Amino acid sequence: MLDIAAANAFATGKPPQDLVRYAIEGADGGAVVSTNFRPGEAVILHMCAQVQPDIPVLWVDHGYNTDDTYRFADQVIKQLGLNVQLFVPQRTRAHREAVAGALPDPDTPEHDELTKELKLEPFQRGLRALAPTVWLTAVRREQTAFRAGMTYFDQEQSGLIETPLVKVAPLLDWTEADMAAYLTQHKLPDETVYFDPTKVHGNRECGLHPGKG
Repeated sequence: MLDIAAANAFATGKPPQDLVRYAIEGADGGAVVSTNFRPGEAVILHMCAQVQPDIPVLWVDHGYNTDDTYRFADQVIKQLGLNVQLFVPQRTRAHREAVAGALPDPDTPEHDELTKELKLEPFQRGLRALAPTVWLTAVRREQTAFRAGMTYFDQEQSGLIETPLVKVAPLLDWTEADMAAYLTQHKLPDETVYFDPTKVHGNRECGLHPGKG
């Protein structure tokens, strides 16, 4: 198990690639990286694949992705040879919409239930199946108010998994310009038409991280 205090001390002033390697090597085979194939996600996926080519990539496909997102996902998966572990909600989008109708308004109890169904439950199922000790994520400070106060290494506190899990955010300090430069340098594709029904607005949290931003 990674020592969080020591890991954060190591992280000071280090580039994200060093944090990725430190986390994966420290996990001793127990690391996963999550993705939703939103814009910029090829950065964290490329960094992780350089250290551990077969690292499990936990993807929750909520069923509301755009055609552009699905095409982008297929392209990145093939280009990087990703070991994608796919988890989906327990009922299809068509089933949900036939019974419950259109997406509910944000900040309502109905939207909270939607988030649980589309993202939290399948993500929790994925964590239980993969049983990681380290979870790498591409969250960045500039995305939401909650993420601005995060640390590079932290104990997972959302209650998604019962066993100890260290959440790692190696890209925390990077800006959109940093992300774009990395994509260009490594000739990686990007996504441009993205929609997350559990966020709706870009400055909200999706539910996987405790704050709602």
